[in-house]
Amino acid sequence: MRLVVLGLSLSSSWGNGHATTFRALLQAYAARGHQILFLERDMPWYASHRDEPAPDYCRLDLYDSLEALADWREVIAEADAVIVGSYVPDGIAVAQLVQDWATGVTAFYDIDTPVTLAKIEAGTCDYVSPEVIPGYDVYCSFTGGPTLRLIEHRYGSPAARALYCSVDAERYRPTGAATRWDLSYLGTYSLDRQPTLDRLLLEPARRHPEMRFVVAGPQYPDDIDWPANVERIEHLPPADHPDFYSASRATLNVTRADMIAAGWSPSVRLFEATACGTPIVSDRWDGIDELLTPGREIVLADSPEDVEALLARDDLAAIGAAGRARVLAEHTAVHRAAELEAHLEEAMAAKREAVAA
Repeated sequence: MRLVVLGLSLSSSWGNGHATTFRALLQAYAARGHQILFLERDMPWYASHRDEPAPDYCRLDLYDSLEALADWREVIAEADAVIVGSYVPDGIAVAQLVQDWATGVTAFYDIDTPVTLAKIEAGTCDYVSPEVIPGYDVYCSFTGGPTLRLIEHRYGSPAARALYCSVDAERYRPTGAATRWDLSYLGTYSLDRQPTLDRLLLEPARRHPEMRFVVAGPQYPDDIDWPANVERIEHLPPADHPDFYSASRATLNVTRADMIAAGWSPSVRLFEATACGTPIVSDRWDGIDELLTPGREIVLADSPEDVEALLARDDLAAIGAAGRARVLAEHTAVHRAAELEAHLEEAMAAKREAVAA
């Protein structure tokens, strides 16, 4: 298959999770024998932070404006499939061009579906719109469950399909790092996540000064009262994530409010941490039990007491091992690449049937 992808970024993971998502997925997709061209808008904030400027699994080209996309019009027209990702600059105009030029199937890949739908409802989404959604043959969504039917029924998508985030199992695995923390958390500051972080990590830290905790991630306000036994790491490069998780007896997963409301919205860090064999303690949302089995492969918590009970368990290693086995069996980039291939082939078959009719 000749695939063209227009995404937010492949070359730089600075300030976005799109690059790591695309890297793992496209590397696995290329391994299935497909040829891939990734087109990335050349942005100054990525230009100075490119940590993968020359991938060996696909061709990466940069374009500097919407008008410059015309240089790739013929390639887009000849591709078997063209995918446009969420948050692509001028994404609505890009969609219109792609849908006009492409002769193969077109797809939208939404890496932040609940946020996208909220933006559409508010009239503030600048990368996809109700006008262009029906023009995509398939809408691949980071969120599954009832949201898929909503995309089809309310916005007219011919086919909305779940394409959850995944983990690169070659990069994320137990490293043997010495244990440093009883409970860790990795994530950028978010106002709607902070109350849960306070309840499920900071409060247990206050109650247990003999234990060690850590919060890694940028943009936390200066006025947060961090307990003395909570270490702060301002920036943790992706290359250091496996050691970070491996050095944690357990790690916390905190979900944004819009993802909780939609359900069926796992974060990439949920799978990455689990792939490192680290036991996960998570907040609750619909659909999580379909991804990892509560009590055996993941622990769900509502209160500081739940976290304290988790940290007192003597079977943490077994939970981590069971979670890792489940992730390796169902949630790696290899699995997602096969699912993406199936979604695109389904759309191709539907397009052939429509033409024949």
